[in-house]
Amino acid sequence: MASRQLNLQRVLSLFCVLLMVETVSGARGSLTEAHIGPQFSASGVNQTPMDDVSIQCREVCSLNVSDRCDFVRTTPDCHSEGGYLNYLEGIFCIFPPHLLPLAITLYAFWLSYLFLILGVTAAKFFCPNLSAISTTLRLSHNVAGVTFLAFGNGAPDIFSALVAFSDPRTAGLAFGALFGAGVLVTTVVAGGIAILRPFTAASRPFLRDIIFYMVAVFLTFTALYLGRVTLAWALGYLGLYVFYVLTVVLCTWIYRWQRRRSLVYSMPGTPEMLSDSEEEPVSSNSYDYSEEYRPLLFYQETTAQLLAQALNPLDYRKWRNKPVSWRVLKVFKLPVEFLLLLTIPVVDPDKEDGNWKRPLNCLHLVISPLVLALTLQSGAYGVYEIGGLVPVWAVVVIVGTVVAAVTFFATSNSEPPRFHWLFAFLGFLTSALWINAAATEVVNILRSLGVVFRLSNTVLGLTLLAWGNSIGDAFSDFTLARQGYPRMAFSACFGGIILNILVGVGLGCLLQISRSHTDVKLEPDGLLVWVLAGALGLSLVCSLVSVPLQCFQLNKVYGFCLLLFYSSFLVVALLTEFGVIHLKSV
Repeated sequence: MASRQLNLQRVLSLFCVLLMVETVSGARGSLTEAHIGPQFSASGVNQTPMDDVSIQCREVCSLNVSDRCDFVRTTPDCHSEGGYLNYLEGIFCIFPPHLLPLAITLYAFWLSYLFLILGVTAAKFFCPNLSAISTTLRLSHNVAGVTFLAFGNGAPDIFSALVAFSDPRTAGLAFGALFGAGVLVTTVVAGGIAILRPFTAASRPFLRDIIFYMVAVFLTFTALYLGRVTLAWALGYLGLYVFYVLTVVLCTWIYRWQRRRSLVYSMPGTPEMLSDSEEEPVSSNSYDYSEEYRPLLFYQETTAQLLAQALNPLDYRKWRNKPVSWRVLKVFKLPVEFLLLLTIPVVDPDKEDGNWKRPLNCLHLVISPLVLALTLQSGAYGVYEIGGLVPVWAVVVIVGTVVAAVTFFATSNSEPPRFHWLFAFLGFLTSALWINAAATEVVNILRSLGVVFRLSNTVLGLTLLAWGNSIGDAFSDFTLARQGYPRMAFSACFGGIILNILVGVGLGCLLQISRSHTDVKLEPDGLLVWVLAGALGLSLVCSLVSVPLQCFQLNKVYGFCLLLFYSSFLVVALLTEFGVIHLKSV
């Protein structure tokens, strides 16, 4: 988290991201309504095509074991147009019934690995390229920090919401994940920071962020009550986020103006206005080994050596100084990092050469466009044959090879070319599509687990999806608090979730409206979604009242109260899901 805060001056503009997301968010199409083969009722009796609309995939577990595979293959509600793997077919057709626990276990490991892919891609490839583009475009620190630093940090949450909103059957996942992450971050993460390092919160930034977030939650609650999101409503979400960005920029300008004015009338060296400062000095405790391991004699590395070094994701110097837990996690990351290094270029403006690796960057000119073609709409465009003869992916490889050859012979290993900054855009698009592809698989797995365990999409979103997308930021914030920067970590709790809910819901619904030309219909999963929205609203109101009453001094008691609130909420949500808590029918 500290590194993210240090890179406030380096992120991308909103226009580029809107164009990119609109291009890639079609990874999941609308629900197929075609009838495919005979259908089965819960009793195993064939249904007519007229009954297809009422048949839900959750009914599969009530069928005989011998009928489940045919039901999954022939029921439209069990089909997912996005993604590369059919998880329901794998459970009910590939694995025998007695190996169902093994299938669920493998899916759980694969889900964990997908979350790992999301985290590595966002942290090491997506955000650095956003930083490089921000530096190239010379964006101001404030605009970069509240827009695309936050977008880079919340990329897994936003892409998961975009994928979920693209299909009416999984919209509950989006609301569950966004609301669930909101409750988790504002209670568990914020409470953990207060427990680890009690501190005094910056009053004005805290009040500003929590009020904006409450407005965003109220908009979403109203949309759920109305049962639909119109074009004007979706644009209102995005407009509110633009207004939030402008408010942050204006507040920061006013704060700096007041501080400069106060310094004129104060003694030199006197600290002024520290209580409301939004900035904290951050220092790095990591040791730089580059000087220690620099060779005594200079030698020119060959092209093959440069390529091997660039594709090596393991730093042996760090390996020797890290604990066992870090090494175990690194072993799991190595295949992912190698694949991402091979397919995604990274531009680092902090380095003298901008991270220019001539052989690898030339290889990227072939591989990265190929990845774009094979991941856009789950490869539908890549396998399309032009004129019925040549597939698109082959044309991409041929053109990329020509461009790579020209670039290789026109550049040198020691000096980056003048157009090197363009690789940041290529890396940004490629990493975004990797994140989108992983998010699509996450949504499909969660939906499959919901079918097997008969869980609603909302409870899957508020638990597994919210936990998976938020656990990385939670540990980063806790580490930042332990290092002595609790105010910075606490501020990050609200800044990220504001963007996630406004852009996740607003942009997700806007893209769905642009494809279907109709309003997005919302079908809440019964009482649970109202429990979730109410819990989030109640936690925000409690913080809005209690924090000022404590004079913005957050101590361990406040932290434990937040943890108790989240535990109580989770118990109520699960009891509601399993029908223990329910509304009496009139």
